[in-house]
Amino acid sequence: MVSKQSRTKVRVKKHMKLRNRFSGTAERPRLAVFRSNNHMYAQIIDDTVGNTLVSASTLQKEVKEKLEKTNDVAAAAYLGTVIAKKALDAGITSVVFDRGGFIYQGKIKALADAAREAGLEF
Repeated sequence: MVSKQSRTKVRVKKHMKLRNRFSGTAERPRLAVFRSNNHMYAQIIDDTVGNTLVSASTLQKEVKEKLEKTNDVAAAAYLGTVIAKKALDAGITSVVFDRGGFIYQGKIKALADAAREAGLEF
């Protein structure tokens, strides 16, 4: 009998395939997104030196107090605006979007759209 892989293993495998295609540089860092069952995380990474330049998540006190729930489309959209504002303050205007192996719909799409509207280019 053929066993089915778990969704997490499939997502990690997709993410590794995506990471082989692109990486973040100093001029154009990578916006990496991760979502768990309860929270969302976004960070902008320079892969040439392996540093996280800017990060934001729904766990942060100033973000969490503005949200009713921490893992819905509204929270993802708000997190997108927060990460974009932090990036623009750090002098980052253009990024490569890394969806982390997640399907580009719902929360991931909401975060990306909100970051674009707030001024990030990708």
